[in-house]
Amino acid sequence: MKLLLKALSAFAALLAFAVLPLAHAEGAPQKIMVFDFYFDNTSPEPTSAAETARIKRISDDLRTELQKSGDYDVITSSETFDSIQQGKCSSEEMAVAQKQGAALVACSWLQKVSNLILNLNMVIENAKTGEPLKGGSVDIRGNTDLSWDHGLRYLLKEHVFQKS
Repeated sequence: MKLLLKALSAFAALLAFAVLPLAHAEGAPQKIMVFDFYFDNTSPEPTSAAETARIKRISDDLRTELQKSGDYDVITSSETFDSIQQGKCSSEEMAVAQKQGAALVACSWLQKVSNLILNLNMVIENAKTGEPLKGGSVDIRGNTDLSWDHGLRYLLKEHVFQKS
């Protein structure tokens, strides 16, 4: 009987050590390629220097917040793509993400309709299959640093960091 108890204890210990790494890997941050926001200026006004600076800043803020969440291991690409594809990442973006070993890819764009009406959009997709996993759209009012920052925080809170 003692031998059976020792064998069961040893088996339980081995099982625990075998399962522990799997549990940790499941909660491990996923590598995500995060591209800069694409600025889709459909307004009659040309893009201003302030808007160009805001795009760079909110792109950096997006990467920082995703990394800080602990859910993602952010990979940055220096490549930029001048298009949006109906709410999906382009095949070029997917190829870059796969080449860099990313499991996920985040594509974001900001549409400026006017100085009063803008919207932030984002999709996170599986880098191999293109399956959309998270994402959303947030309308913002006002073309200011404050409104863009608030829009990004709301987009992340309500559409990306929400646990399903």
